[in-house]
Amino acid sequence: MSTDNDPGHGNSPAAWTAVVIMLVAFAIGTLAFWFVIPWLVFASAGLVVVGLIVGQVLRKLGYGVGGDKLTVEPHN
Repeated sequence: MSTDNDPGHGNSPAAWTAVVIMLVAFAIGTLAFWFVIPWLVFASAGLVVVGLIVGQVLRKLGYGVGGDKLTVEPHN
């Protein structure tokens, strides 16, 4: 199996940061929904959008897959 054309499967600081932000947002939103705190549910939905924006900004800055600031190490 050749790894020459492997896109990295989103294994980059930009992807990890976006996913962590969105996971925290979903966790907060779930708890807020469970405890019936509507404003916090909507705030967590906004935090999901922030996670998407942060991921895109980091990708544009070179921290995404194939970015110039990302050093790829081979897997063993």
